[in-house]
This record gives sequence, C-alpha cells and structure tokens, in this order.
Amino acid sequence: MRCPRCGERETRVVDSRDLDEASIRRRRECETCGARFTTYERIEAPRLIVVKRDGSRQDFDRERLVSGFRKALTRRPVPDDAAERAADQIEVQLRAGGATEVISSEIGKMAMDKLRTLDQIAYIRFASVYQSFDDLETLKREVDNLYAQRESGAAVK
Repeated sequence: MRCPRCGERETRVVDSRDLDEASIRRRRECETCGARFTTYERIEAPRLIVVKRDGSRQDFDRERLVSGFRKALTRRPVPDDAAERAADQIEVQLRAGGATEVISSEIGKMAMDKLRTLDQIAYIRFASVYQSFDDLETLKREVDNLYAQRESGAAVK
C-alpha cells in the first residue's frame, strides 16, 4: 500500500478490524514519513455472473441492488444503512451458494423478501416496478396478500 503523503510502498499495519463479512478496516503507518492513514479492503471473491431474462450475462453489480433498495426505501422509517445491509446479505447468500451464475429473477425474489420484512410500503414500491403491475387490480391483490399475512401473523412486521 502506497503512503498518500510521500508515495512510499513500505507501510505497516497498526490496527485491523473486521467491518462485516466481506470487508476489513486497516490503520497503517508509513515507515518513511510516519504518516498514518486508513484503508478499507473488501475480499475479492470469484466473479458472480447474472443471467438476465433475455439470456444475456453480466457481472453482479452490488451498487445496482443498493440503488434499487434506496429508491424503494426513500422517506421510510428505516435505518440509513438498511439498503447497504440488505444488499450485503443478499450478496453473501448468493456467494455462499457456490454458484458462479445466478438468474436475475432469483435476485429479484431475494430483494422482495428482504423488503417485505424491512418495510411493507417499500416492498410494494419495489414490487410495482419489478413485477410491472399491469393495473390497479394486480396491485390491490398484492396489498391484500400483505394484509392477509399480517393478520395471520406470517409477516415479520
């Protein structure tokens, strides 16, 4: 790791802390100029390929998932880092499965399940875009399903 002050490559790790399942915070000190700085490292896992509906393939984009969660959770009473935590949990779950390719609909289902437990309004927002509700009747059916789950005690929230 290069020192941001002098550019020297010789630095030593003063402190290391795990942030979550996939990242580490390291406090470093330059052995030449004595400057201290912090680095964040993410574990580089094998590439995860997403197979789209049309058959095309692209790399898994965690930031795209976070963006979708943020849009659905806009102005909802959830912690600020809820979108990042939900995306991290989905990514860990996908990688734990061991597969190198995953179908996009599987990621969509996982995202909807996370949102259903996090916030039901955010879930409806996400589902209305993801499932492309054709009319109000379809949307009403989905809302009725949420009510039925809540009344039966099956819903977390």
